[in-house]
Amino acid sequence: MTWSTVDIPTLTGRRALVTGATSGLGYETAAELLRHDATVLLAARNADKAAATADRLAAVTGRPRPEVVALDLADLDSVERAAKTVAEHHDQLDLLINNAGVMAPPHLATAQGYELQIGTNHLGHFALTARLLPLLQAAGEPRVVTVSSFMHKTVRGISQGDFRAASGYRKWDSYGKSKLANVLFTLELDRRARAAGSHLLSLAAHPGYASTHLQTAGPVLAGNALEARVIGGFTKLVAQSAAAGAWPSLYAATAPEVRPGAFYGPSFFEYRGAPKEVTPTRTARDPELARRLWEWTVEATGVDAF
Repeated sequence: MTWSTVDIPTLTGRRALVTGATSGLGYETAAELLRHDATVLLAARNADKAAATADRLAAVTGRPRPEVVALDLADLDSVERAAKTVAEHHDQLDLLINNAGVMAPPHLATAQGYELQIGTNHLGHFALTARLLPLLQAAGEPRVVTVSSFMHKTVRGISQGDFRAASGYRKWDSYGKSKLANVLFTLELDRRARAAGSHLLSLAAHPGYASTHLQTAGPVLAGNALEARVIGGFTKLVAQSAAAGAWPSLYAATAPEVRPGAFYGPSFFEYRGAPKEVTPTRTARDPELARRLWEWTVEATGVDAF
């Protein structure tokens, strides 16, 4: 497949909310949506950084300044407040890009006591999607794009105990499970939407190996400056740019030909290049595991969709 951002159709009249848009993939995703005339909402935890990012995006794209929405995905109360804020100001939402994430931090917990990676990458985005569902349903052609990773291939399953890392914490194992949860959620949301007769499209994407701050954030949180420098240097040497890493998300969000429930990643061994449809692992395609994960997640978040 040959595809680049020049192939994105005009998005005039379409409203998109992007999580984690202050840097990396989220920033590049928001910038391209703006350049193609979408109205963009930036959902971010750091209010000052989000405001500065909104100013920068307006300057570099020449488009209207994005709206900032306060959102901490590691706090389910913050997720509820953010969704209410969006609903107070907008009657529909066309695109939800579940992009934000944390990678391999030391053992930390969310506000509700869940392991930080599962809590942020999966539980927070599930709750946000569920709470914004009425606005999505009000749109003509709504899409939810959830950003996963090829790291979902490194784990063989997920259990309810993993929500709190009950059997011990291994940072890369927990990261892989959070990314597996992203794919399971995407496919189960697709199944439930179609069963309900909804016109919502649920899609997943992954960036391959893209150079963002995500690779060094975990070592920085752990106070390991040497590890952060080594990983950062290696990433800059071999990874594709954050802008290129955002292509699969942008393709899933905007391409007319996307298939419901599809997963998109880079074309060159899922490492870099133009987006194409890729295949999740057999575990990620397990509908029974997805159903159980959905039930556990509803119990954890107190909110459901479909």
